[in-house]
Amino acid sequence: MKHSFNHTLLPLLIAVVIGALAGFLAVAFRWLIGWEQSLLWPPGADFIDQYSSAPWWLKVGIPAGAGLVLGPLILHVAPEARGTGVPEVMVAINQKDGIIRHRITALKSLVTAAFIAAGNSVGREGPTVQIGASIGSSITQLFGMGPEQRKLAIACGAAAGIASIFQAPIAGTMFVVEILLFDLEVGSLSSIVIAAVTGTVVSRFFWDRETLFEIPFFYMEQPVELVFYFGLGIAAGFFSLLFLWAIFKTGELWEQLRIPQWLTPCIGGFIAGCIGLMVPEALGLGHTTMHSSLDGSLLLSAALIFLIAKLICTAVCVGSGMSGGIFAPSLFLGAMLGSLLGHLGTTVWPHASLSPSHFALIGMGAVVSGTTLAPITAIMTIFELTYNYEIILPLMTACIPAIIVVRLLHGYSIYETTLLNQGIRIVRGHDVNRLRAIKISDTMIREFETIRTHTPLHDLMDLVLTSSFPHFVVLDAQDRLAGVLSLRDVRAVLLDDSQDKDCVLAADLMSKKVVTVREDQNLEDAFHIFSSRHFSFLPVVAKDGPKRVVGYLKEGDLLTTYDQHILSEQVKPSARWICKLPE
Repeated sequence: MKHSFNHTLLPLLIAVVIGALAGFLAVAFRWLIGWEQSLLWPPGADFIDQYSSAPWWLKVGIPAGAGLVLGPLILHVAPEARGTGVPEVMVAINQKDGIIRHRITALKSLVTAAFIAAGNSVGREGPTVQIGASIGSSITQLFGMGPEQRKLAIACGAAAGIASIFQAPIAGTMFVVEILLFDLEVGSLSSIVIAAVTGTVVSRFFWDRETLFEIPFFYMEQPVELVFYFGLGIAAGFFSLLFLWAIFKTGELWEQLRIPQWLTPCIGGFIAGCIGLMVPEALGLGHTTMHSSLDGSLLLSAALIFLIAKLICTAVCVGSGMSGGIFAPSLFLGAMLGSLLGHLGTTVWPHASLSPSHFALIGMGAVVSGTTLAPITAIMTIFELTYNYEIILPLMTACIPAIIVVRLLHGYSIYETTLLNQGIRIVRGHDVNRLRAIKISDTMIREFETIRTHTPLHDLMDLVLTSSFPHFVVLDAQDRLAGVLSLRDVRAVLLDDSQDKDCVLAADLMSKKVVTVREDQNLEDAFHIFSSRHFSFLPVVAKDGPKRVVGYLKEGDLLTTYDQHILSEQVKPSARWICKLPE
């Protein structure tokens, strides 16, 4: 009975506790932002009203003052609180065995709430993920659980955090699956789902099913509208690249100017305040402006101005190292981009009955998909905001092109790029830094079958039928690498009845452009080749002879070695959630 409890019920109970605490803190975090906002600004119906009522020196001074006070605090007390929050969670999972310092929960909440309340253009979703993740880590550390349990707890807290903000448990779950845990075990999914649902229930108890946005009823009159949504997705992909470029170029600018890290948030706040003097809508979370785009009342000129101003303002704030996310700014930019293209679409094709408000809604998902490279999360977020099944097809039509554009031209999400700039390579859920210590010569297969360039087809057939290898290294008369031959190459010529098979040699069938790795390289180099070129194996050549083959490396063997390396570094008292409770 006790064994069954530890294996089945205990993980679910812990997930409920984590989800409830994460949901409660998400509510408290949102309340804290509103309370600080009421302290810093004059009374008003919303932030834009409050900001417009303030004197000009406060409009500039409050965003800059928040950076001046909080910049040194972040730098010297908790550097993990700097930035969006999600990359730090990825590092905790992949490099720190699920350990997040306890102080992060409180400090991240206070610092991010102050930045947002001061009007800086950062979001609350990423920090909420980090806050929820820190709760999961702290609880499992308190009960002395192992690394795998801590990582799962972090995932539960992160899912509950994002689900609580949007009251969208499916989106919260998919956020974890797509961004944090690529190698998720099916057994862990139930705990993550339960945590996300619990967080949503807690937030709904306090917010009484309140929604973030007034969502228009979505409908599609004719299938040809999908062509316009596809174009919106392409535009969202290129705009996402511009957004990423602006954020990271701003960060590089501070370094080139040799401005101290504690001072950059102050300068970023000052610039944001100056932008706010001309375009107040560019500051804060921007919910009021997004409402205007979603109800169709936003003009084309206003959408263009808000789009440019928000892009610059967010790049300055996030690039300066403020504590805050990019999820909310991405939603804002997507709404403006969609509204802009929706107005242009109605101008180009006035008889199509295109709705700028519908384009704004689809644009929100497309830009989030492009910046985070998490299309399912983006789709489910918008779907759970509308609960309208008809929106799924247009969302897919826009979100998938957006992610394809970013993947092809850049390759990484904003979170992965942040870590790459820090020298940390966590790609597709794998910490490839750990692979640097493993040489290819320690993992490669040294026994392999070779054929010669002059081997005729009938001899190849005998070899194919008797060999257990799916690929063959082709050598020339001097035993140098000439190419690679696969079963697919042989099959292609056998199916071609027009070719004289008696004259076919291995040299005629082999692939001559071969990508190789040296035996003295590490597995990180091979990992990047496998992930970018989609090979299943790589010939390994000698370090002193680029044409002398000494073995080959399979992608599956690399991943197996990686998993074994991770497991060997972990303390494994048990493979399940076990608390150090009294017997």
